[in-house]
Amino acid sequence: MSGNAAVPALPGAGKRGGRDRRWLCVVPLYVFTLLFVLGPALYMVAISFAKNTAGTGFRWAFTLDNFAKMRDGVYVNCFRESFRLALSTTALNVLIGYPYGYFMGRLGARWKRIMMFLIMVPFLTSSLIRLYGWLILLQAKGVLNKLLLALGVIDEPLKILYSYPAVLIGMVYALLPFMILAVYTSVEKMDWTLVEAARDLGATRAKAFATITLRLTLPGLMSGVILTFVPSMGLFFIADLLGGNKIVLVGSLIQDQMTRGANQPFAAALALVLALMTTLMLWLYRKVTHTSELEGMLL
Repeated sequence: MSGNAAVPALPGAGKRGGRDRRWLCVVPLYVFTLLFVLGPALYMVAISFAKNTAGTGFRWAFTLDNFAKMRDGVYVNCFRESFRLALSTTALNVLIGYPYGYFMGRLGARWKRIMMFLIMVPFLTSSLIRLYGWLILLQAKGVLNKLLLALGVIDEPLKILYSYPAVLIGMVYALLPFMILAVYTSVEKMDWTLVEAARDLGATRAKAFATITLRLTLPGLMSGVILTFVPSMGLFFIADLLGGNKIVLVGSLIQDQMTRGANQPFAAALALVLALMTTLMLWLYRKVTHTSELEGMLL
């Protein structure tokens, strides 16, 4: 036998070598998560139990004063207003975004591309610039009031800017695309033969929609609710621009405590409570979507 004959590789040797080197691709992800996600989160939790000192510092002394401070009526009202605004924003996004995403998912391929393009166009510019556009539209001498006056709908300019409705409009405008895309994705993946079968068995359009379509698109709807409700609790720059100083959200309060208030422990405590509320929403989302998936498997 020639000395240059190739030695056959052992079965699984190549796979074993590839598997041994696979951790090299995973380590950077874990390092990034530890340094930039878990690390800051743990630091925020630790600061929330620290004591604030005069100036801009704090000292490591365990206390619950930062959380007890939230029982003050001013901060309770801030959470209440933020929650009310988040619910209103989410409700309007559901009423507008679900039908839009549903009918968009039913369009042909060409019209789907056109509608998707129209949704994505606003993201080509900064959200801050787009909000300044709403400032021009909603002001007393803005385009909206001029149009309504010209049509004879109103006799004097409406005072919309720097009010709750203005903030609500800005929130809905900024977060509506996320609701539409979440519903659209769910509708596009639907098995429409189930709806046709329900119709063949005598179900009305309304009953087929309620029992089949709505249940199968519920995960997408809940994703849109999460993507709308959670950010609307903390998008302070929308409230600052369109609401002035009249609408104070939890996010605005956290920013104020980190800058002018110079109370980092209290800001961290507020952020921790907001994070816990977000976690609760995500848990409810998992429960609802899991139930919906089980119902879908039984259909």
